[in-house]
Amino acid sequence: MPIRLLPDTLVNRIAAGEVVERPAAAVKELVENAIDAGATRIDVVVRDGGKSLISITDDGCGMAPDELELAVERHATSKLPSDDLLDIRSLGFRGEALPSIGAVSRLTLTSRPKGADSAWALLVDAGAKGKPQPAALAGGTRVEVRDLFAAVPARLKFLKAARTELEHISDCIERLAMAHPKVAFTLADDARSMLRLSAAQGELLDARLTRLGALMGRDFQENAVPVEAEREGVRLTGWIGLPTLHRPTARHQHLFVNGRPVRDKLMVGAVRGAYADFLPRDRHPMLALFLEIDPQEVDVNVHPAKAEVRFRDQGLVRGLIVGSLKHALAEAGHRASTTVGLATLGALRPEGTAPLPYRAPQPASSGPWGGGAARWRDSYTPPAPPPRGLADRAAAFQAPLSGLEATPAARAPEYAPPRPAAPPLDEHPLGAARAQVHNTYIVAQTSQGIVIVDQHAAHERLVYESMKDAMIAGGVKRQGLLIPEVVELDEPSANRLAARAEELAQLGLVLEPFGPGCLMVREVPALLGQADVKGLVRDLAEELSELGDALSLKEKLEEVCATMACHGSVRAGRPLNVEEMNALLRQMEATPHSGQCNHGRPTYVELKLADIEKLFGRR
Repeated sequence: MPIRLLPDTLVNRIAAGEVVERPAAAVKELVENAIDAGATRIDVVVRDGGKSLISITDDGCGMAPDELELAVERHATSKLPSDDLLDIRSLGFRGEALPSIGAVSRLTLTSRPKGADSAWALLVDAGAKGKPQPAALAGGTRVEVRDLFAAVPARLKFLKAARTELEHISDCIERLAMAHPKVAFTLADDARSMLRLSAAQGELLDARLTRLGALMGRDFQENAVPVEAEREGVRLTGWIGLPTLHRPTARHQHLFVNGRPVRDKLMVGAVRGAYADFLPRDRHPMLALFLEIDPQEVDVNVHPAKAEVRFRDQGLVRGLIVGSLKHALAEAGHRASTTVGLATLGALRPEGTAPLPYRAPQPASSGPWGGGAARWRDSYTPPAPPPRGLADRAAAFQAPLSGLEATPAARAPEYAPPRPAAPPLDEHPLGAARAQVHNTYIVAQTSQGIVIVDQHAAHERLVYESMKDAMIAGGVKRQGLLIPEVVELDEPSANRLAARAEELAQLGLVLEPFGPGCLMVREVPALLGQADVKGLVRDLAEELSELGDALSLKEKLEEVCATMACHGSVRAGRPLNVEEMNALLRQMEATPHSGQCNHGRPTYVELKLADIEKLFGRR
């Protein structure tokens, strides 16, 4: 067949296949146009998941009748004043959205510029453009898209159920709303309101947190730390969740470049690298990051839907993200997510039972139990009294000692010189140790409640941070074994460890080959104390088999140190005295990131006194 030019209607439908993948893509393009027009309020109404109707109304600058006709022509735009594709300072710039949408639907544009005495409307039906007609509109622009993909039935068949398409539309609007907190948004499905966001007030960083709290939940708002950093003209701001606030998917990671939502592999990888110390590989943090960069340094024209970008200096962007996130997490110190304590309280309540309001005791005749309480009391049989000897000892223990009854050795001295009062231990953030439960959990009392600490997880993090600091300071101190430990492994694993002997020595572990499939361990890191040397070597062999031979141990320092720290920490089941428990609490308060262990689990749970009182119906 001879080569020929395709008709404009078919060209627009092909373009629509790239730009308008589904109703959510049309909503994204139209909402971005409204934001570029300076709108402060955007109302979105959809029907049948956007297939039957998409209506977007804004209070932006509006368009004159002659601009309406140009707006539906291909590659007609007001957003490239210098014709430079590397200097894009708006969300839209190609001029393809309106003609592409109009080619596969019935598109109606109604607009009224500021200061104009009337509004005008233009209809585009399956690519056929009409003439501007007078219309009624108070101001701004309203875009109505009816019967989307009616001109392309094949594409219509590939759309999902209306509910699924509506979820994609909602997700699209939420992402744009995060980047523009000063703009009010509403989303309605027929008569049902799904989303209503008022314009946030105050400084931009605080306004973003308010908007993020409305969209990502109160848990994120209460457990987020701010990020503010700048390097070589590139600025990064936003809010990131504490490591103990994580999710099984990356759905709650929102990344923006110059106000544009993106899914960039470089930025996602940088976020994972920043949290690598705190989360297991199958968990993902919650965050929203906003990168501001000179438009000349980023190319946003590399993806049909503008969902990906390309940075000129990728190393600068990655370094800025990793460094600023690690700094922000270090500033959070030992702080852990409040959701851990709330989940604990929820687990303590019987399922489906709400805390009872506190009521003062009342007589049985007028109380809420009526005669039932009296019958219960009459049928109650008290337990048999304890043996006489036990009762006497209990009474003697509970009776207060007066000065006359006390023995001379038990009497208080007549005068004691005053000592300077030390601050009470329960004034510390993690409080004063009161007990150890099951030789595993430390119970501490604070001024506002109680704290329960997992001693193994907490000490594991402390050993891990100490090993990293020692490596930075010049090397981990080693402790020689009185009797070298011989460890038997399979031959490949033994050879793999022997090949890394010099690097392991820098981490404090000195070993050497001792025949086929055997290694002799002569020194271990001093921080590990009485560690299980055989278990440590076997775990390191498995770790190295997963890491492979491409990277050095220094490049995978976190994984190796985490394995060593797990073997060198205080084990669950080891009894601790009060001084040891308080020392562990004080060290946690002084160590960054001590709120979670190396595997992303919380090291402590804090229960507020007010929540405990609610649990028992005292509030």
